[in-house]
Amino acid sequence: MKKIPMRTCVITREKLEKKDLIRVVRTPEGSVVIDETGKMNGRGAYLKKDIEVIIKAQKSKVLERVLETSINDELYDNLRNNVE
Repeated sequence: MKKIPMRTCVITREKLEKKDLIRVVRTPEGSVVIDETGKMNGRGAYLKKDIEVIIKAQKSKVLERVLETSINDELYDNLRNNVE
């Protein structure tokens, strides 16, 4: 039996399967992007695929602390579209 990769959401602290999460990455160049493949280089943070979690992340700026960089609203809009 294959092991299911589990990751922790930075907002809810829930352990979930990788497919139930969205990975956001700060690339070595310093830009912040949504990692569709789950294999991009850079510092990653996982968010649960849930609109409320994304809104909470935007308000609390947790992602900015975790990724140690500022994040524009456009990324949060893209995250919302990704979830819907």
